[in-house]
Amino acid sequence: MKTTVLAFVLATALAAGAQDATPQQTQPAAPAAPAAAGQQPSGQPSAAAPEIKDPAEYNAYIGAVQQQDPNSKISALEAFLTQYPNSVMKTTGLELLMATYQQTGNQAKVVETAKRVLTADPCNLRALALLTFLARQGVSSGQNPQQNLADLTQYSGKGLECLQTAPKPAGISDADYDKLKKQVSLIFNGGAGFAALQNKDYQHAQTYLRAAVDAEPNDLQNVYPLAMAYLTANPPDSLNGLFYIARAAGLAPAGPSQTQIQNYGQKVFKNYHGSEDGWVTYALPTAKSATSPPADWGDKISKYVPPTPAEQARDLVKDKTPDQIKQLSFGEWELVLSAGTPEDQDKVWNVIKNVPLQMEGKVIETASPTELHLAGSQDDIEQNRADITLTMSGPIPAARLPKTGDLFDFEGTPASYTATPFMMMMSNGKLLKKAGTPAPKRPVHRRPARKAQ
Repeated sequence: MKTTVLAFVLATALAAGAQDATPQQTQPAAPAAPAAAGQQPSGQPSAAAPEIKDPAEYNAYIGAVQQQDPNSKISALEAFLTQYPNSVMKTTGLELLMATYQQTGNQAKVVETAKRVLTADPCNLRALALLTFLARQGVSSGQNPQQNLADLTQYSGKGLECLQTAPKPAGISDADYDKLKKQVSLIFNGGAGFAALQNKDYQHAQTYLRAAVDAEPNDLQNVYPLAMAYLTANPPDSLNGLFYIARAAGLAPAGPSQTQIQNYGQKVFKNYHGSEDGWVTYALPTAKSATSPPADWGDKISKYVPPTPAEQARDLVKDKTPDQIKQLSFGEWELVLSAGTPEDQDKVWNVIKNVPLQMEGKVIETASPTELHLAGSQDDIEQNRADITLTMSGPIPAARLPKTGDLFDFEGTPASYTATPFMMMMSNGKLLKKAGTPAPKRPVHRRPARKAQ
């Protein structure tokens, strides 16, 4: 979340410190406090502020509040809280002390004082927001990440709970309290979602971060984690994830981070859509101008559904002449014969059956001097899986008998095949090269990928 949100929370604490003490003192001899910046506007109702009945206590509090120098104010507030530990202004004084420590950059004292606030007021929204913010910073920067992650989960969760259950503090108008709740809810939802994402609780990460992004669509610190909560879930929510990763790319400042986000988004887009077409021309500009996925987002970047093996087989032989079918690779023949329709299988088989073929194979097993089990397609060669049973025209001499793993050229005549698991039986086998001598590298012919829908 933006640091300006936290600055507002702390600034209202500073204003409230002065405002809540203004003339809530019943002793007539006590000096009146001057009006503070942010004092209650006319026409904005608020609950009655606490009253300081002891003039000495009142004067000590006003003296602390009116200090202009932050260090002097800290000293005066600490003295007041020590002298009057049960003051009705204890929580307000601690809030003001917390905000003043923040002014001086003393983060350790900020955290310590925020925890003192929660001891006095367990549902204090300002203290919970500040501790949530700082814990998230610690996780992001890698400082004591386990403890900060535990704190982030605790304080953000408590903050969201208190937003629903805590009564409005005295001395604050309805309008100011609603504004405060809106600002801290952004911190709590962003923090809770970020913590859930770190814990791989993708469902809650999506819920909390989406609430934060809906409230502040231009906050990259929540938009990017929301995209990752969608994209890294199992299964991923690719449609929402692609929108928010594209939006994150548009919000990121120019530089290496923006390039990294854009490249990642483009890769995910290509995997989902089947190509990069539309990433630059539609996805990026749409996500830059819209704050949430438009109604036709899913239609514009529809998911690519790869063809089934049977459809791939049909495409391989469609409109091809017998001579063209004969020029297909062994892996392509195998795909048609194992996954194609009977009609497509016949187109291939009628071309190659009983026709002597010369090709390269890898020995998977030497069953006997007259029978070799070979891999003919590139995929089966790589996986050491036999797809050809070659029956030799005569026994292979022992000196030329191929060894397992040998690549060699051979001739065989397709006699029959089984589709599943695929195996082609070839007869009249002949060795065309001395066994054990690697055959020259030929163009790789793989079977078309069998992608699931």
